[in-house]
Amino acid sequence: MAFKELERSVHAALETYSNVQRGSGHNSMVSTYLFEQARVIILDFMGLKKSKYVVIFCTSVRETALREQLKPNSYRRLSSNEFGLSLGVYALAVKRGALHKGVSFQSGGGTTRVISKDRVLWAGAPDRFEAGTPAIINVIAFARALRLIQQSGKEIFLNPGNENRTATEILYRDDLEKFSDKKLLDELKLTLIGRGGQVPTMNGSLPFINFDNSASTRTFTPVWEAFQETLRQTPEVKLEIINEVKSICTKILGASQKAYDVIFTSNTTEAINLVAESMMQGHEQGVEQVVLSTLLEHSSNDLPWRKVSGGSLIRLSIDKEGLMDLNEMETLLRTFNQEGQYGNRRIRLVAVSGASNVLGICNNISEISKIVHRYGALLLVDAAQLVAHRKVEMDDCGIDFLAFSAHKVYAPFGCGVLVCKKRLLNFSPAELEQIRLSGEENAAGIAALGKALLLLQRIGMDVIQEEEQALTRQALLGFAKIPGIRIYGVTNPDSPGFINKIGVIVFNLEKIMAGQVALRLAGQHGIGVRYGCHCAHILIKNLLGVSPSLERFQRFMLTLIPKMRLPGLTRISLGLENTTEDVSALINALGNLNKSNDAGVKKQMKDFVEKAALTVYSKP
Repeated sequence: MAFKELERSVHAALETYSNVQRGSGHNSMVSTYLFEQARVIILDFMGLKKSKYVVIFCTSVRETALREQLKPNSYRRLSSNEFGLSLGVYALAVKRGALHKGVSFQSGGGTTRVISKDRVLWAGAPDRFEAGTPAIINVIAFARALRLIQQSGKEIFLNPGNENRTATEILYRDDLEKFSDKKLLDELKLTLIGRGGQVPTMNGSLPFINFDNSASTRTFTPVWEAFQETLRQTPEVKLEIINEVKSICTKILGASQKAYDVIFTSNTTEAINLVAESMMQGHEQGVEQVVLSTLLEHSSNDLPWRKVSGGSLIRLSIDKEGLMDLNEMETLLRTFNQEGQYGNRRIRLVAVSGASNVLGICNNISEISKIVHRYGALLLVDAAQLVAHRKVEMDDCGIDFLAFSAHKVYAPFGCGVLVCKKRLLNFSPAELEQIRLSGEENAAGIAALGKALLLLQRIGMDVIQEEEQALTRQALLGFAKIPGIRIYGVTNPDSPGFINKIGVIVFNLEKIMAGQVALRLAGQHGIGVRYGCHCAHILIKNLLGVSPSLERFQRFMLTLIPKMRLPGLTRISLGLENTTEDVSALINALGNLNKSNDAGVKKQMKDFVEKAALTVYSKP
């Protein structure tokens, strides 16, 4: 009964799932509320006061690193594993005064309030210690499990009492087996968890429309079932699943198993931080390591490189569509690595995004790789926005490191992946084993990732690309007719650059702040988008033409008013769930945004959030 109630609660959370913070839609508000409530539930389980302790969620390896910075009597800890749940969640309750004020041991998305090219204003706790998108659903599941444990005892999840299944059955069998290609995509959309969910708006109850797929993707019934069934399996079956998903990753990403390792992490951010930590441990005597990146990058592919001791970071410029200048890159590589014009400084790594989370542009990884390796450097690709939208061929492109997250690939259960060429990571065998085991504690999340990747493969990345480009074309053509709108990046679907664009569009509306646009889309039309700087502060400032003096003023104001929101851009991002009807509704909504009673909208949404939360954390 305990598992059934836990599964009911998690399914309810999935019905209103989105990424936390800065999302304007009803779903993002619900997920944020549930996630923050999980901290309260954990403190209640430990018998600790919220006023004195802060809860930080992390993986095993990150929890160990954080505890090493704390005094023994300054924290309490819990893990999902100790209660028989393979969720990979660790909760550290730390006395508020015990957390250090310096740079976090792991940096990336969510750990800062504002970023410039050479300065960082860090966020407070717990955000500063939870780099990247946390395992939102797993954390919610853990919190709900703790409430059930309080009611019925610590042993309730140790004996699931179900018939064991094999990895093959869990990963490769489902009710949609007979479908493939476009037909599978159509059938899969019907299984979207939360499909058709109604939300309150100022115009009455409307179906929720999600345009926030770049932040995180909702999931489908076959993926949920893989997660759900794996939770109930024996350790032997879970290990079988983990190994099979490693094989799935290499096959689908075109990476030879002889040449590449697959390491599971909590998210893309942790995966990239591992490479940065490896660089520090593999520092060459007498050489200053340089990382070459771009202005395009998410903070998770910028901040980690700043902490490489004895190193430096150089950012390549981009054109108005977001493409990097390959000639500039080659010139820098040649002058640093071949001609030695900068003394002992050598570019050891080129770290670029496969697809931008702001402009939606895909750089030519194959051409970049040829140039990078010609001058003896390594290539890391942040593929968080790429894997769900384009075919990836690691062997053919010569990619050395590739990082991505399951929650952007329709498996929002806290799993990240680092695929890297063997023997490139500079960790001891013991350290590497600890890193591996940490990621593999989330067996259920790994199973969900494997299932999602297999579904994408069965649909075909060419089918997905064609479908998403048709919707992106429709959106761009419709946006062009809206008075006062400005679109950034590729604006014309008939331009040569359009083939390089995934379904991400950022824009602003004349005389309406991005936050107001997002709130009105949600409150008047039931449409969820995202607004702000999208963890790409340097790029957004570049697009908006923010001067150095204004940037300094913004940083000063944020120190005075921490909750102040910086101006940014509104973003829509397409996924498998979206339809032509969705895009038409968005275009119509943007053309009919009215001044509204913002306080009334927020009150209505708050009531919806609290009601939705009761279905997760309380008995039905």
